[in-house]
Amino acid sequence: MCSDVNTELRHVLLSYAAMSEVDVIHDHTAVGPLLHRCDRSTPVVTTLHGPLDPKLAPIYRAFQDVTVIAISKDQAATALGVPVTRVIHHGIDVADVPEGHGDGGYASFLGRMSPEKGPREAALIARAAGVPLRMAAKLREPAEHEYFENAVKPLLSSEIEYLGELGTDDKLKLVGDSFALLNPIQWPEPFGLVMIEALATGTPVVATPRGAAPEIVDHGVTGYLRKDRQALAKALLDAAQLDRDACRAAASERFDSEVMVRNHIELYTDVLCGGSPVVASSRKTGSRAKLTISGPRLTRLPATKPAAAPARHSLRQDPRVN
Repeated sequence: MCSDVNTELRHVLLSYAAMSEVDVIHDHTAVGPLLHRCDRSTPVVTTLHGPLDPKLAPIYRAFQDVTVIAISKDQAATALGVPVTRVIHHGIDVADVPEGHGDGGYASFLGRMSPEKGPREAALIARAAGVPLRMAAKLREPAEHEYFENAVKPLLSSEIEYLGELGTDDKLKLVGDSFALLNPIQWPEPFGLVMIEALATGTPVVATPRGAAPEIVDHGVTGYLRKDRQALAKALLDAAQLDRDACRAAASERFDSEVMVRNHIELYTDVLCGGSPVVASSRKTGSRAKLTISGPRLTRLPATKPAAAPARHSLRQDPRVN
């Protein structure tokens, strides 16, 4: 067993021992919920943060009586054999994100230097559209450096710039001053925080329709979803005409941290009530899995009991989950 696994196991054991008096445990580790097989005195909730690859899937399938949250419907649809209870999108504090004006005269790219994130594709799309592109990306690991040197650096010019890895303030200013965020992801990303950060600044998103992108981008309203390079290049030009206020409004209404917290409180309340959870399951339809969600709405706790406090938050499940 590697040292990293030892460290995580020690952390999990000590944490569970210290939380014997809590109402609900929300565990973001992969191994912690397995303890629930031995001690089911406290309800356990866990969140799927990444793709269910062959290494992780057997672990999640081994969970018993654990409430599982997916961060997107696309992620839940690929969780074959894992009983997803609810889909809750990530959220950010939109009010803390400065609103940009998109008057910098360039498109932006944020991510890391890896084929999955599509920085090479972003450079080629911007070049095809004839617009400047400014890229900020993580570049630390040997594989990232190798990819950058071979696939991205040869495309750099006075119009296609790599700015390095930026801090939060500089990153938000870069995106806010751009007329569009270019996000040509090359894998089924389970969510994509960079897209809601861009929308929060008022910047439209031009992306490939993979992973959770169709759940985040309202095609033709807050951005465009296209598959091939030429279509993405045209969409990049068209994105400059989209309403930036609509982009920020979408971020505030659907991806604000208050929405995320409200949805979690609703789920915790449901778990504490002991009612049947809203279960998300996946069914194979051809080569893909189709997500179906069924079950009753939240059962409220009686207002006379102390545990009923969460019900005062006017909780409501996001209708986009259904």
